[in-house]
Amino acid sequence: MYTTHEFGCFYSQPLVPLLSLFLIDAVNVCKMSGLRAPSNYTEEPQRHPSLIVNSQEPFNAEPPRSALIASYVTPVDLFYKRNHGPIPVIDDIERYRVSICGLVEKPLELSMADIRKLRRHIVTATLQCAGNRRTAMSKVKAVKGVGWDVSAIGNAIWGGAKLADVLELVGISKLTSVSPLGGKHVEFVSVDKCKEEKGGPYKGSIPLIQATNSDAEVLLAYEMNGEPLNRDHGYPLRVIVPGVIGARSVKWLSSINIIENECQGFFMQRDYKMFPPTVNWENIDWSTRRPQMDFPVQSVICSLEEENTVKPGKIVVHGYAASGGGRGIERVDVSFDGGKTWVEAIRYQKSGIPYVADDTSSDKWAWVLFKAEADVSHTTEIVAKAVDISANVQPENVEVIWNLRGIFNTSWHRVHIHVQHPDL
Repeated sequence: MYTTHEFGCFYSQPLVPLLSLFLIDAVNVCKMSGLRAPSNYTEEPQRHPSLIVNSQEPFNAEPPRSALIASYVTPVDLFYKRNHGPIPVIDDIERYRVSICGLVEKPLELSMADIRKLRRHIVTATLQCAGNRRTAMSKVKAVKGVGWDVSAIGNAIWGGAKLADVLELVGISKLTSVSPLGGKHVEFVSVDKCKEEKGGPYKGSIPLIQATNSDAEVLLAYEMNGEPLNRDHGYPLRVIVPGVIGARSVKWLSSINIIENECQGFFMQRDYKMFPPTVNWENIDWSTRRPQMDFPVQSVICSLEEENTVKPGKIVVHGYAASGGGRGIERVDVSFDGGKTWVEAIRYQKSGIPYVADDTSSDKWAWVLFKAEADVSHTTEIVAKAVDISANVQPENVEVIWNLRGIFNTSWHRVHIHVQHPDL
């Protein structure tokens, strides 16, 4: 059923023969796998015309904010696209393999047929780029990164095999924090080419205890919203790590490595870390901060733009709220007078099912949508803030959370309303 994969078990073979095997495999791995990473952008997939493009090469785009509240599950074509290089291409799905190696006693190579034989699991989970709402943060002071507005987020129904079930195939039991050979982290390696990795693949890792916990619902996903993954979203196989920033849900999976220490890749060690406002590009020391995992509590108004002109009368506000780590949304507060007074918004997920933040009827890894309304008679500011079940609340101002990479802008979301009175 499964192919043993002696290359990659770095800790049980003599060094010189192993290095020769590694060099042979490194040259041929893309050709052998049936999945290749183009060196240019001539083979990019088609995208939805309504996407707001933040960069063309690599392609990074988000939908209009109004599209996010049109449905609880985000359509695939309108799900934000986050890439670091050309989109990989499958030349032969029958030859595609993902290797499981490193600190394991019996490495394996799995085909898609092998993975599909494992129990299929479905999880509804929201992915959010750590740089969501970066544009607003850059208005305080310049930051580096893709200029995301408020839509670098989406909610989808993912299908695939639980990573915990896959790791049992190489002798790692459920709820294991240290593997028999000393592995403590699970590294995911893509096949794409990133300039940040000097042409090498994107990679990231999560703790082994999280990977082997069935309740964490980490997936090797091959479906999105009931259909096979498309190329932009990781076809044929990607990782989904619910409740964690999108950077850890590696696409176009090539290998899974059991390692002693966390991944040393660029996006784990020199990016996606949270620094205080006092740190700049001259005094930054990346080693002083841990890689970010769970995303903080967040909410955004999506039915209105940043600047709006309306007539006096009722305004209905719709938006999304989410928190990482499986923490549900306990409350969304909306102010129609710039934060002086507040009303509690209606929260909902699935139609016809009341949302209860910590109930099994609710999707713990998914966003909630919210609605609030009030009469507005004069120019004002509408504000939204969310509170999760651990009583985490969004900070009032972006200035206090400014950081040089522009990540985790979870400040109160504000939109401006200009009331235009009819001529008397």
